[in-house]
Amino acid sequence: MIWKSLLLLLLGLSGFLAGMWIMRTGMERMAIDRLPQIISRFVKTPTRGLVTGTVLTALIHSSAGVSIISIGLVSAGVMTFADSLGVILGTNIGTTFTTQMLSFNLDALIIPSVIVGAVLSLVLRGKYKYIGLAVLGFAAIFLALELIERALEPLSHTAWFKDILAESSHHPLLGVLAGCVLTAIITSSTATTMLTIVLAGQGLIGLEGAIAIILGNNIGTCVTSVIAAFGQPLNAKRVALAHVILNVFGVLVFLPFLSGLAELCRMLADNISVQVATSHLLFNVISSLAVWPFTKWYADLVIWLMPDRTSPT
Repeated sequence: MIWKSLLLLLLGLSGFLAGMWIMRTGMERMAIDRLPQIISRFVKTPTRGLVTGTVLTALIHSSAGVSIISIGLVSAGVMTFADSLGVILGTNIGTTFTTQMLSFNLDALIIPSVIVGAVLSLVLRGKYKYIGLAVLGFAAIFLALELIERALEPLSHTAWFKDILAESSHHPLLGVLAGCVLTAIITSSTATTMLTIVLAGQGLIGLEGAIAIILGNNIGTCVTSVIAAFGQPLNAKRVALAHVILNVFGVLVFLPFLSGLAELCRMLADNISVQVATSHLLFNVISSLAVWPFTKWYADLVIWLMPDRTSPT
């Protein structure tokens, strides 16, 4: 029985990642030729970069995708390192859109989404047919979440599984580590966040433990940017470093106030699933907006930490 539940959980996570990929691909294909131009054109000030990063990440459901494009543009010299920082701040905000949407019970939309997505894929022509692909991805995500919920239900009665989750709840650092490692492995902070929401919704983990995992996955999501920066010019590596510093420092600041954040989320929502999603929103929005007015100085800090050692002294 346990192995069946674990297999079902694996299938559910795989289906969720596939659904995210399908939905993201559909949205990206709609503007695949214009994404780099859009990013490079609308980032000339930190505010415009923040808005651009937020909107694009919300639309294509991938903070990593927008971050990687930004690193590529910086590598090509199309965008400066300083201009890219606004986009990175925006991706952290935009990634909360998917979590907020999926924290609500939208199971009734699964079948209509499958029908509408299939019809649009067959009827529309050219790049517009990818609208149907995005809708099908949306349906696949909710089907996968249903699988995950069914997989976790038998596990909730297993002593060792509950002990592990309880340990994470009582020791926030373990929760942060778990979120960081899991997100780094599956390369999707959204998937980790949704798994955490399901666990909390089924009463398998407390709100404080869930928030600790949420904090950790914000560190784990930086792995994609770091990998993308390997072998790239210095400024591209600085973009990845800026992303890491932003999220790691944000976690260090929030961690001592984890209980207070949990109480605030309880005040804002009654449903624990929405509370977990709210904590994700608050962390990312506050972290990004706190740095936003100081983007120029933040860029100078990153340059100081990663100087150009090839330049003459």
